[in-house]
Amino acid sequence: MAEYKDMTKQQLLAEKEQLQKRFEDYKAMGLSLDMSRGKPSKEQLDLSMDMLLPIDYVVDGFDVRNYGILDGIPCCKELFAELMGVEPKNVVIGPSASLNLMFDYITQCYTEGALGSTPWCKLDSVKFLCPVPGYDRHFTILEHYGIEMINVAMTPDGPDMDAIEELVKDESVKGMFCVPKYSNPQGITFSDATVERIAALKPAAKDFRIIWDNAYCVHDLKEEGDVLLNIFDILPKYGNEDMVIEVCSTAKMTFPGAGVSALTASDANIAQIKKRLNCETISYDKMNQLRHVKFFGNVDGIKKHMKKHADIMKPKFDMVLNHLENELGGKGIAQWLDPKGGYFISLDVMPGCAKRVGELCKEAGVTLTTVGATYPYGNDPDNSNIRIAPSLPPVAELDLATQILCVSVQLACIEKLVG
Repeated sequence: MAEYKDMTKQQLLAEKEQLQKRFEDYKAMGLSLDMSRGKPSKEQLDLSMDMLLPIDYVVDGFDVRNYGILDGIPCCKELFAELMGVEPKNVVIGPSASLNLMFDYITQCYTEGALGSTPWCKLDSVKFLCPVPGYDRHFTILEHYGIEMINVAMTPDGPDMDAIEELVKDESVKGMFCVPKYSNPQGITFSDATVERIAALKPAAKDFRIIWDNAYCVHDLKEEGDVLLNIFDILPKYGNEDMVIEVCSTAKMTFPGAGVSALTASDANIAQIKKRLNCETISYDKMNQLRHVKFFGNVDGIKKHMKKHADIMKPKFDMVLNHLENELGGKGIAQWLDPKGGYFISLDVMPGCAKRVGELCKEAGVTLTTVGATYPYGNDPDNSNIRIAPSLPPVAELDLATQILCVSVQLACIEKLVG
């Protein structure tokens, strides 16, 4: 079939008539299908049930059921240090979600400043760089504190570094959120050159902080997954040891509601964070930390476990991608990437059509991530991006939901073209 832009109005209307019939058939089914968030499926959650078997809660002579050990039990710090390629002393073990760690760190900068700098709440202007499309929870944290968000376009190698290097000359630009491996939602891994340029940044703001949200560090879908350069190996070369705060968690390895999170940072940042933690909590869930260590053993154990996740996830991703290619390929109305890992597929439809696609999907019983959520303030300037989350629905439901999505994309784009 020719690209839609090359078709006559009559041809487009004929195509629309056929698509509308399919759409009405889907509507008549009375469906309720959800592709809105990247939740693990029941089959994935079941992979970790052995973690709940009884274990001895005494480790190194310490009963982890009791108070104490503010920054995490040593064996759990060692596990995450191995995972992130740092020293255990530079790791703090947190609660079930890394979102808490990110929110708390931004709060710390906002209320007390970073390593002696002026608290952000006392400044006239505070700005953050946001690679887009991006993760809506990052934007929500910044919006909560009234921090101005600046869009930075993503490229196949990561965020536009030319733009970033120019923007950080402004002293009011205080940081950047990013997902450096299998970015949410595009699934892009930052190239070595991009990581190097990020590590080499010379921001005007001495308290500039990058939140390195490495949520998908071991979430490969394919045998040959992407490899992310360890930024902590490079930062000292440029005297930027304090610039990056990295977080990750087991949320999508074991149980999202009962995982373990971790933060890694420089000696100076860790000292300030631990001082604040001493006011905030006695300790996080050490029983859960030990359960995870016993379950995984080491990073090799984590990788073997994640292969089981990939065996469940990859067929779902393949199904969605096949539908996109078969239904939308060659029509000039949509673009997407085939990620090697992560949890999402990012679909860019004809500018001006994404919200209409969302409306049509909802009308036919399919819930998508709110259109616009992948941009700060919920405002996608091109009204183009749609985040697809294939993980939660059973295969049969995902199959049907993706067909409805593809029909909705075609209908919305024809409506746009014919006026």
